Amino acid sequence: MKSKIGLMLKKELRETFRDKKSLSMMLIIPILIPLMVLGMSALFENQMKADENKYKTIGIAYEVDEVEKGILETLGIEAVYGEVEDLSEQYKNHEIDLYITKKDNAYTINGTNRTSTSYASALVENYIEAYKQYLQTDYLKDKDIDPDEVMNIVTLDRNITEEENFFSSYVTVYALLFIIMAITVSATYPATDTTAGEKERGTLETLLTFPIKSKDIIVGKFLSVSISAAITGFLGLLLMEGALYLSSNMFTIYEGVNLMLSPLNLVIVSLVILSFSLLISGLCIAIASKCKTFKEAQSALTPLNFISVFPGMIAFMMEVKSSRILSMIPFINVTTVFTDLTNGIVDWLNIALMFISTIVVIVIVLWLIIRQYKSEKVLFTN
Repeated sequence: MKSKIGLMLKKELRETFRDKKSLSMMLIIPILIPLMVLGMSALFENQMKADENKYKTIGIAYEVDEVEKGILETLGIEAVYGEVEDLSEQYKNHEIDLYITKKDNAYTINGTNRTSTSYASALVENYIEAYKQYLQTDYLKDKDIDPDEVMNIVTLDRNITEEENFFSSYVTVYALLFIIMAITVSATYPATDTTAGEKERGTLETLLTFPIKSKDIIVGKFLSVSISAAITGFLGLLLMEGALYLSSNMFTIYEGVNLMLSPLNLVIVSLVILSFSLLISGLCIAIASKCKTFKEAQSALTPLNFISVFPGMIAFMMEVKSSRILSMIPFINVTTVFTDLTNGIVDWLNIALMFISTIVVIVIVLWLIIRQYKSEKVLFTN
């Protein structure tokens, strides 16, 4: 029996690796993963630099003294002086990021809720606070009072532990989810070809005339599609690690952060990739087996490409926390495990529940496929 499964597996793998479309799905799609990692990293880097360097053009509708000019210069603020009406018009035309008005000793920051105004406002607050401290210090000195005794009567120290770098967690989880999507796409074509494709070509009827049980045929096809999907997953993981290594040395947003997965996390992620490859391959074969033509099977499998990724992606974007229940829900449990791992959390019970639930679903799917292959209505197009 084992030898017959081996022969079926060998036959299916030979056809898969000979088919150019299957090979392209298997090998080319993972190349997009490092491009995604590097692209997202570059986007975050540019955004951070823009936040720091871009929003510094401030309109000032009053006269400033030499001290204020010095503070403005120290903070790198590009001051634009003018009347309120002129500055308001310049703000509307996006020529300045906001403008300040003054009445007596009351300053007012003017603008709307633009992104530029938000960042520029924080810079202006630093300028006004620095000028206020100067005036307070000067006033106390005139009264022969030591400014340090008054202004430093209360001190504040910070003891805040920095959490995991947001950008590193975001990029790593999205790269892992992209691997899941690549596995799904990679499994779709060979699963379609080995089921509906063989029906359409009439080769399935010939295959069933051989002295081999339908169960052996199914297992051979299932293992063949799973191997194809797993190759895509492991290649994607390898390329992701390479891209994370390059990113950690190229972009300052990852300074002081180790982007690479730890050996333990790498083993867990590899097992997740393997289990997901088995799961998605079984689902693809089960769906495609009920279709009569290759085109019909492709249409039927299209929703699976979205179902396999988007529930988990939405869960990640909504910052859904892992739980015992979510660990048993297919597709979402993969995302919660990936999110925990990137945050340095290894919850063995949740991981075990994910694997157990996945195995249960795989067994049920295989049982359904075996039943399908015993039905002439499912096996033959006519």
